[in-house]
Amino acid sequence: MTLHYNRTSQREKRRTLRNNATEAERRLWWRLQAKQLGVKFRRQYSVDALVVDFYSPSCKLAIEVDGDSHFTDHGIAYDSERTTYLAKFGIALIRFTNAEVFENPDGVVERIEAVVQQRSQPPLAPPWKGGETKRGK
Repeated sequence: MTLHYNRTSQREKRRTLRNNATEAERRLWWRLQAKQLGVKFRRQYSVDALVVDFYSPSCKLAIEVDGDSHFTDHGIAYDSERTTYLAKFGIALIRFTNAEVFENPDGVVERIEAVVQQRSQPPLAPPWKGGETKRGK
């Protein structure tokens, strides 16, 4: 697991990012910490060289809070590459703007809760003979 996740070589970078969080990140963290949404979130979690703002290992969900620098041509392309890279690990990534976190914090949390619930659902049991699922019997 440590091959890709929270590498020791990224520790100082993660610590610096945590200590210099934006106001939007601090406000969202206040709503995510201590399993308030039913799953544990970590701040500034790394996957290889990438560091995401928040990550829930149990449902493989990453959350990014984006400031103005993300809305340039370079920022949009970089964010797209990050999303694709994380998807290779089965990690879903959802993004919010700073403005969304400030202006509609309840809506942001509701959206996160919906994704957490969706990703936390156990898969259906494999079909039994005759094509019926265990739930269907």
